[in-house]
Amino acid sequence: MDAHTRGQWGEDRAAAWLRRRFWRILERNFTCRMGEIDLIACNRRYVIFVEVKLRRDASFAEAREFVSYAKQRRIIAAAGLWLQRHPTQLQPRFDVIEVYDGGGHVRIKQIENAFEA
Repeated sequence: MDAHTRGQWGEDRAAAWLRRRFWRILERNFTCRMGEIDLIACNRRYVIFVEVKLRRDASFAEAREFVSYAKQRRIIAAAGLWLQRHPTQLQPRFDVIEVYDGGGHVRIKQIENAFEA
């Protein structure tokens, strides 16, 4: 499986995981001049902007550690543009969803407010 296909596979797993937790997927792979957001979802309280990170395991580092400060700034800027185009009363939040696919066992972890210091 090439990197793009594997990335889409991880995003599919993350989107399904969110749906099972009653999140509605608003958009996938939102792209603008500022950057890209893997998933945008909402529930009754939040609109979340999600960066999906796929890894085999966390033996080297947890997947969220691969979301650099520069990447966070690009996602925040892209989210600002998305919110201008889609006004909402929902509270925005930035999450990372880690998808680990090692040894035929898929493990998913959502880190809420992942960009907060």
